[in-house]
Amino acid sequence: MSQDGVAVDLETSLGYLLKEASSALRSAMEAVLRPLGMTVTHYSCLELLAQRPGLSNSELARGAFVTRQSMNVLLQALERDGYVTRPAEAPVGKVLPTRLTPRGRRSLDAASAAVRSVEMRMLGGITKPEQSEAFRILRSMIDSLHDEDGE
Repeated sequence: MSQDGVAVDLETSLGYLLKEASSALRSAMEAVLRPLGMTVTHYSCLELLAQRPGLSNSELARGAFVTRQSMNVLLQALERDGYVTRPAEAPVGKVLPTRLTPRGRRSLDAASAAVRSVEMRMLGGITKPEQSEAFRILRSMIDSLHDEDGE
C-alpha cells in the first residue's frame, strides 16, 4: 500500500512494467554472457572501459550501477585474470586509471555480440520509429526523475 492507503495496481503500473522489463533484459543478458565466463557487471565494466579508457573505480561503479567496493573486487579479479591493467601507483592524486588489455578487448568483442543479439531480440517486435519513440520516452522519464532528485 502507498502512504495514502491506495495500492499500486501492478497490472497498470508503468514503473512495475519497467522493472519487469529490466529484470527480463538482465536475465537474458546473463544467459548469453555466462558461457563467456562473464556477468552483466563484468561486461558493463569492460564496455565502459572500451568507451572511456582510464575511468576510476568510482566512475566505473557509477556506470555499472554497483558499489565502489563491488567494483573494486571485480577490478582486482579482472586485473588478476589479464583483462585490465592499472598502474601500481596513481599518476595523479589517488586515482588508478584502468585500461583494457588485448585479452580484455577480445573478451569484450565476443560479449558485445552476445548482448547485441539480446537487444535485437528484445526490439524484434517493434518498428524503427517505435524504437526511436521508446528511446525518447524512456530518456524523458529518466531526465524527469533526475531533475526532481537534483542530479
